[in-house]
Amino acid sequence: MKILIIRFSSIGDIVLTTPIIRCLKKQIPDAEIHFLTKEIFANLLINNPYINKVHLLKNSFSETISQLKHENFNYIIDLHNNIRSFRVKLNLRKKSSSFHKLNFRKWLLVQFKINLMPDIHIVDRYFNTCNYFNIKNDYQGLDFFIPEDEYVSKTQLPKNFHKSFGVLVIGGKHFTKQIPDNLLIELCKSTKIPLVLLGGKEDRIKAENIRKEAENSDIFNACGIFSINQSASIIEQSKIVITPDTGLMHIASAFNKKIISVWGNTVPEFGMYPYLPQSEKAEIIELKDLNCRPCSKIGFDKCPKNHFYCMNKIDTSLIKKHLR
Repeated sequence: MKILIIRFSSIGDIVLTTPIIRCLKKQIPDAEIHFLTKEIFANLLINNPYINKVHLLKNSFSETISQLKHENFNYIIDLHNNIRSFRVKLNLRKKSSSFHKLNFRKWLLVQFKINLMPDIHIVDRYFNTCNYFNIKNDYQGLDFFIPEDEYVSKTQLPKNFHKSFGVLVIGGKHFTKQIPDNLLIELCKSTKIPLVLLGGKEDRIKAENIRKEAENSDIFNACGIFSINQSASIIEQSKIVITPDTGLMHIASAFNKKIISVWGNTVPEFGMYPYLPQSEKAEIIELKDLNCRPCSKIGFDKCPKNHFYCMNKIDTSLIKKHLR
């Protein structure tokens, strides 16, 4: 049985597909699992032992289809469900199932604060696309596999981080998901444990300003220094991860870390909160009674109301108690 899974982006969304990959591979005899994604995200998948082959979405759509046709798949599981993935299914002409995004229900929640979203994580909803195979969720959580040559030893961090440290994620694709700088500085000033600041290259200058403002030798700016796999390695070795709704939050979930999940303009009701084994639970920090929230199912470059209360009014004492 040769199965193609489609999910083009992004980091967190792809990590959230890993229980599907694992359960298909382990529960279907002789299953051959293939995955179609964008080239920029291939390194999240190529080390996954449950995947036989990773296919890359090329600039030439016809070239992509030509390569996929040669595989002669038996079934397609579309976890992205957009126009491009529809075209893939249309051209391959194989049996398929698609993830129901519930976009109308999300729209109702954003526009009118009417919550008709099911009280179920998106991972468990992903399993509905596998009904054809009658596979079951093994409830072993998410997977993330770090290649040996990208493993970061604690000895590569400052000496005061060798015993124990936490991670503070300062980046995020959208501004309205990021923890504000003033709150990050406050956390860095008050922490009793060493903190590694994680984010992308675009976050390095901001992180350096935060480190300098905090005037705390227990803060290490790792933004832009490490690859996504290396950052995952640091998260795996950390004591605690404080993070907004980002891909690194889901990577922390894959390692069953203690997670303090800080939410801004989006809400956990969309089903994208930290997915942990049943015995574990992340701490969610959010302003539930803010009537302008959620203002988007994804995020914005600036607060539509120009006050950013959803993050600015977060009670930092709820986070600080974990940094002692």
